[in-house]
Amino acid sequence: MMSRPGIQRALIAAVQVLSLAVWFSASAVVPALRESWQISATASVWLTASVQLGFVAGAITSTVLNLADRMRPHLLTAGSATLAAACTGIFALTVDGLAAAIPLRFLTGVFLAGVYPVGMKLTGSWAPPARRGLAFGVMIGALTLGSALPHLIGGLGDLPWRGVMGTAAGCALLGAVVAVALVREGPQFAPGTSPRPYPRYALAMFRQRAPRLVNLGYFGHMWELYALWTWLPSFLIAGTAARTGRDDASVSLLAFLAIGIAGVAGCLVGGWAADRFGRPRAAVTALVVSGACCLASPLFFTAPPGAVVLLGVVWGAAVIADSGVFSTALSEVADKRYVGTALTAQTAIGFALTVVTIQLVPVLADAVGWRWAFLLLAPGPLVGALAMRAFGHQPSRA
Repeated sequence: MMSRPGIQRALIAAVQVLSLAVWFSASAVVPALRESWQISATASVWLTASVQLGFVAGAITSTVLNLADRMRPHLLTAGSATLAAACTGIFALTVDGLAAAIPLRFLTGVFLAGVYPVGMKLTGSWAPPARRGLAFGVMIGALTLGSALPHLIGGLGDLPWRGVMGTAAGCALLGAVVAVALVREGPQFAPGTSPRPYPRYALAMFRQRAPRLVNLGYFGHMWELYALWTWLPSFLIAGTAARTGRDDASVSLLAFLAIGIAGVAGCLVGGWAADRFGRPRAAVTALVVSGACCLASPLFFTAPPGAVVLLGVVWGAAVIADSGVFSTALSEVADKRYVGTALTAQTAIGFALTVVTIQLVPVLADAVGWRWAFLLLAPGPLVGALAMRAFGHQPSRA
């Protein structure tokens, strides 16, 4: 029963939801940490940026060692999720300042590099190409929901910040248990074989036009995605204060609605569209819509609440709808022996870009105000859309 493709894909998605809860666990409680630790907005950026940098370091290490292709993926996922949970749990129990927080968040990112890219390979291993778009859409939807989960924990539970992070750590530990006990690799990528070490494949794939274009599309997507997820609550808080003169306690729930609920819906629609209309058309459509939201964001800054919710839902769905499309496309054009390496390398470079925009958005906000800050993100979807349009006009993607 557990070896059925649909059940395995559901289990892999559940592991992602639970394990990725630790990713934004500190970011979701930044207002409380700033007040408790008396740190500036600039300093608090590192609570998110350190995770991104750790993820990049972990992904590069995994790529060089070909871990995703040479280790049993469910065991790699379980071990990585356990270590990420441990780092977050230690943070929740003992940390009282940035000096200890940053190394633990960095290590959390390192270990998450053994969860997310490996989960993509596991998902693809249970999905034939004709259904792989929707399968990856479900998997990325799980990533999205997991990333947004701390906002829901904090918004509904009225927990102190240590409680939010401790709960997230418990979720990740549960994800590790599910991975080791129930998840297994499927038949699509020659499971049970261990290819020869080939760390240079991470660079070699860029010599081929199809992987190069898919990766460029993904990089444009990532320029926008995590900066939006990180700073959307700050944008909403500033807009609410400008409109009403006070803070709004519903911001956490609105952030969960936009990032989590709308994001999951966008992933499912994007995955379905990738199978129904093709990978390039689905990706270009999502990139154009999210890019338009970047450009329109100043108009919604002090708009009525209903309009702000509409922007959040549309943007939250569009900004992540194409993520699974890039993973699907790369899994189809990369060397089948090194699909895990290709996906890990793709995410390593993409997440390195997120550090840049996560840092730059608050700098721009300080200079010109939050109303205009998200305009910085618009070039990403533009570049990504052009790359995927070129990918769709190739004579052959084989």
